[in-house]
Amino acid sequence: MMRSAILLALLAAGTPQAAPVQRIPAPEARQGVAVDDRHAYAVSNAAIGKYDKRSGKRVDRWEGDPAHFRHMNSCTAIAGTLYCAASNYPDAPHHSMVEMFATDPLRHLRTVPLNGFPGSLTVFNRHDGRWWAIFANYDGRGGAPGRDHRDTLLVELDDALREIRRFRFPDTILERFAPRSCSGGAWGADDLLYVTGHDRPELYALRIPARGDTLEHVATYAIPTNGQAIDWDPARPWHLWSIERDRAEMVESRINRARRSGSRESR
Repeated sequence: MMRSAILLALLAAGTPQAAPVQRIPAPEARQGVAVDDRHAYAVSNAAIGKYDKRSGKRVDRWEGDPAHFRHMNSCTAIAGTLYCAASNYPDAPHHSMVEMFATDPLRHLRTVPLNGFPGSLTVFNRHDGRWWAIFANYDGRGGAPGRDHRDTLLVELDDALREIRRFRFPDTILERFAPRSCSGGAWGADDLLYVTGHDRPELYALRIPARGDTLEHVATYAIPTNGQAIDWDPARPWHLWSIERDRAEMVESRINRARRSGSRESR
């Protein structure tokens, strides 16, 4: 009921809703989903399920030691490798790492520590020749003393994973994250970064600012699932994959970009 009420309120405000295309049951769909041309990968803290997008059948599965794989949050598929954002959430101080997996067959390759940044790594993406990492901060559980959701950061990294610059999220999105943080993110074909929070059925489009260190809030979209990690389908333009955590499903939706709400239209 709550989700339906939120969706109706957003639609009444002129925000376009994503149109669901298909749902694939996946018990691993607890944290997020990643996709490549043929497969969707359901992600949980310590397991990944590989599913054929056309048939919905699981074709491979990996499961790791929960003592090491404490909290995998999101993954992105690049040239036969999954790059997954992971951390020691909910423990503090925060320790983050990138877990790398081969996709065929599905197997763990290595762990790359990514420490020295304030927060827990929830997103690790490639765009425009750089790595982009989002470090989540929380109110309460999983948080660190002196920080809260307002300290969530986007960090641009070089190939050696050295910081180039960092950006803050705008207040219009931070207030939607509260009391949690950013759970998912993926770059769109329009060079905007699309992110989700932890609970709300919303997708936010962000632009890197020409000046300053605060991201520009371009648009908000209603989506049929509650936050968590997302990915764009490389084979189907503007088809977004997300998860319905309570139902353990991966959901493919078509995003209607004809109308937007937010700060302004992307040019």
